[in-house]
Amino acid sequence: MRTNDMLKTAIHENFIRFFHQKEQYENREISVFLEELRKMIEAVPALNMTEVHTIACIGEQEPINVTSIAEKMNLSKGNTSKVTNKLLKTGWVRKTQLNDNKKEVYFRLTPAGKRLYALHDELHNKERQRMYEFLNQYSETELDFIKRLFGDLGDFYR
Repeated sequence: MRTNDMLKTAIHENFIRFFHQKEQYENREISVFLEELRKMIEAVPALNMTEVHTIACIGEQEPINVTSIAEKMNLSKGNTSKVTNKLLKTGWVRKTQLNDNKKEVYFRLTPAGKRLYALHDELHNKERQRMYEFLNQYSETELDFIKRLFGDLGDFYR
């Protein structure tokens, strides 16, 4: 096997290993996150990651309408409407209208939604700090390459 092919094989194997390790790590972290959430709120309706990230999007931008949520999260308006309706029914968000626009519906977080948003934000901040500490071992040139690689991977899986 040529050296180039051997390198590609090794990269692919490391890539797969990375995803397995990442999945295991995230499962541990999500367990901690959900346990914190259960402590915080007695009856926690099951939420998936899209719903949690919708709560985060609303928390960052409130008041925000369905169209803006869909754009920011790269979701369809139909899917976004389904998610926000579920979040309304389960008490994570509430509908509001602006004084100058009674036609358009906007979303804000309820007190429970705000607590979840804060917990989610804390989790992301810890992850960001952990990643920054990990990346400290690389030079600026290597960081530029890593940035390009992950940008290209994002396009590859589109």
